[in-house]
Formats: sequence, C-alpha cells, structure tokens
Amino acid sequence: MDFTNEDIYSNCLKLLVALFLGSLMGAEREYKSRNIGFRTIILITLGSALFTILSLNFSNGSDPGRIASNIVTGVGFLGAGAIFREGANVKGVTTAAIIWISAAVGMACGIGQYEFASLVTLFVLVVLIGFTGIQRFIDNYNKEIVYRITMPNIIGMRAEIEKDIMECGLKYFWIKQEKQNDTLIINYEIRGSEKNHEKLLNHLAATPTIKHFEI
Repeated sequence: MDFTNEDIYSNCLKLLVALFLGSLMGAEREYKSRNIGFRTIILITLGSALFTILSLNFSNGSDPGRIASNIVTGVGFLGAGAIFREGANVKGVTTAAIIWISAAVGMACGIGQYEFASLVTLFVLVVLIGFTGIQRFIDNYNKEIVYRITMPNIIGMRAEIEKDIMECGLKYFWIKQEKQNDTLIINYEIRGSEKNHEKLLNHLAATPTIKHFEI
C-alpha cells in the first residue's frame, strides 16, 4: 500500500500527539521517581499508536481490531514487570495502571481521536496529581499497612501483641503465621490513622520481647 502525502502528514500528526500526551504522563512518573518513567511511557504511547495505524492500513479487508487487541496483551507483560514486592508490601500497581492506560491513549491517537485522547490524559493527570491530597487525607484517618512481627514462640505472646494493637486504636487482620524453631513470625494487615500507626511503631520498638518487625 502506497502512502500519499496526506497519509504521511496524518500519521505523523498521530505519532506527534501520542508522543506529547505520553510525555505528560511520563513526566509525572519521572517526577515521583518511579521505576518506569518518562521515556518508557512515551515509547508505550508511540508504539500503541504505530500498531494501531498499521492495523488500519494493512488489514487487507480483515478485522483491524486483531492487532489492536494484541496491544493490550503485550502491555500486560510490561505492566506485570512494573509490579514488585518489597517486604510484605506490593508496589508498582499504579505505574502498571499508567502503562495500561497510556497504551489506550496511544491507540486513540492512532485512530485520530485526538480530543478524546487529550481528555483521557487530562483525567489521568488529575487523578495522579490532584487526588494526591485526597489520598493523604484518607490515609491520615484510615491507612492500611502490613506488619511483619517476629517474636518468641511463647504462650500468650501473640494475644498480648494483638491487645497492644487494639489499645493503639487500630484494627488488625491476621494474614500469615510462620514458626521457626523458638520464633514466631506473624504478618498482620493493620488499619487505622497515621497517628495510631506511629504509636504502635513506637510501642513495638520499645518492647524488648519483639525480636524484629518491619512494615
């Protein structure tokens, strides 16, 4: 298939818009020093736009959505690579979601839906930047943290720790328990205000029977 000058101009415009919108989302990730940042998000939007353009121009009468649907599958692998475990916590889920939606923005650019792609990018930035204060406000009153507490395997020790958690004004949910020789390791999902979490952390640090703890 031969491209006319009009086709070349149109496709270049699609790629340039994808580059610009990807740079906006990537800049936010880079500013927050996430593991996947500026250039990666741009490449994802550009790649998605390019695959969409190719699917529209070289489908030869077949369903052009087949290539576009495979973009989502490919982006899923990138998103999975952004998610990692650090201690008892899972991180990178927001970045994985950004990868997913930046591919969608690139696809929208690939079919020439510039206004729609720009609107979605604006919504993404509002969520990432504007809603940060709301998230902090919620965390001040109801923050969920996973604690990994190592203690001696003594009868009544676990009940004492759980009593201390409740006395700090926190709610807990038991996740996992391990026994290693004379040591007991328990993972708790604890929910409450930041102030009460700080109170519990100070209490655990000052308790001599607690061998080790991490969040």
